[in-house]
Amino acid sequence: MTPEPRRPSGPPGPPEAAIPDVRIVHLDGPTFRALADGDLATANRVGPVPLPPYFAGPDWRGVWRMRTEQVEADPAGAAWVTGVIWDQRRAVAVGRAGYHGPPDASGMVEIGYAVEPVHRRRGYARAALELLLRRAADEPEVGTVRVTIGPDNSPSRRLAEQYGFVEVGTRWDDEDGLEIVYEVPAG
Repeated sequence: MTPEPRRPSGPPGPPEAAIPDVRIVHLDGPTFRALADGDLATANRVGPVPLPPYFAGPDWRGVWRMRTEQVEADPAGAAWVTGVIWDQRRAVAVGRAGYHGPPDASGMVEIGYAVEPVHRRRGYARAALELLLRRAADEPEVGTVRVTIGPDNSPSRRLAEQYGFVEVGTRWDDEDGLEIVYEVPAG
């Protein structure tokens, strides 16, 4: 039985009808490689869903490079790592979301999500976060879910806190700089 998505304990979110109907579409090695290379034509030829130019642009290439290396080293990891946030009603790719990899030895998974700027403030990050939390709750080997957020990213911090994430520390990321680490028990 699939548990109901967690509902935030903070301010009410959008009405149910306003929450987008999304799924996370997993990508494979060739699609990751094409996106990392900025080759949108190839990504759209080999990928499972059509992607807009932003996906192959400079803002997300670092993520696609990391995922390319991960999937080349461990092809089974493709089922865990970053995929496409796909709006099923509109049939459009609006962002990316997934885990940074399979659960580690302690049962922790780290999530990440980003929405293309033109699609922000429409509930896509919330919908993706709910999907990621639901999957973590359904996976018996997952005990903890982590997210890291830049100190200036108030919208993401507020969203995470609405789902029970609590600050557990900070860390330095070579690409993103200082990040605040938040965790919540899975399930």
